[in-house]
Amino acid sequence: MRAVIASEPGGPEVLEISELPDPTPAPGEVVVDVVATAVNRADTLQRRGFYPPPPGASDVLGLECSGTVSAVGDEVSGWSVGDPVCALLAGGGYATKVSVPAGQLMPVPEGVDLAVASALPEVACTVWSNVFMVAGLRAEETLLVHGGAGGIGTMAIQLAHALGARVVTTAGSAEKLELCRSLGADVVVNYREQDFVEEVRRATDGRGADVILDNMGASYLDRNLDALATEGRLVVIGMQGGAKGELDLGKLLRKRGAVVATSLRARPVEEKAAICAAVVEHIWPLVADGSVKPVVHTTLPLERVADAHRLMEESGHTGKILLTTGA
Repeated sequence: MRAVIASEPGGPEVLEISELPDPTPAPGEVVVDVVATAVNRADTLQRRGFYPPPPGASDVLGLECSGTVSAVGDEVSGWSVGDPVCALLAGGGYATKVSVPAGQLMPVPEGVDLAVASALPEVACTVWSNVFMVAGLRAEETLLVHGGAGGIGTMAIQLAHALGARVVTTAGSAEKLELCRSLGADVVVNYREQDFVEEVRRATDGRGADVILDNMGASYLDRNLDALATEGRLVVIGMQGGAKGELDLGKLLRKRGAVVATSLRARPVEEKAAICAAVVEHIWPLVADGSVKPVVHTTLPLERVADAHRLMEESGHTGKILLTTGA
């Protein structure tokens, strides 16, 4: 199979396509012939040497894919050769074939193109597990989403809106803010020109956001607490603004708030299988009826993986960046 590896830690230029042995499915696994994969910021961190794969995972980059089942291992039921699927991965998606635990396979939602389906697993599983399973966002509550025009942001806005929550989101340009509005955001905030704490308070009559989904980490920690409602839940899923910050416990206590930091990649297979099952149950019907849609910025061939990483790191894109294998 063809697969993308980083020859050494560094910039996009270290990415190269190599020939590797085809995978064979272990018990409980299936092999997928990959049609497309998607670029995530975690892939750029892995390329730079800052985010190694968990023990036992492939060194090949890529945390999601779509394609067709080409082999089924022992102890697998419900999947057959030829089934169109998308999958959540711990690694290995930037390749023409990948072996996947069967519980992390999902059917392609009705009406979604097979290649476009590669845009869904990581964002759908991240948003559902964090905003709904962990933070318990409910209808009529307020969700603050940072980076609303990105892959995770576009999914979070649509899901929260579809399920009856009010959405406030941040983005850095007029074009990105307009996209967020079109996806269902009630209030949009240009973080380059406005204070999101003030805007959240204004939008909620001073109450604050019930749930905050944050990809920035340390640099936003204190202001996120300021923007949090009483009994609010702050979920940190990224560290683009740094890993170490000062947490004012007095402020948190006064608000009876919660701060949770989570990751998806290193979770046990059983936990990821449960998340995937919940996504199929709760999100796929919304995708099928058009309430939620994958947002794709561009699609490039696998051979242009370095260009895809440059585009991701320039942060000018909206939604997802896809790579196709030509299969």
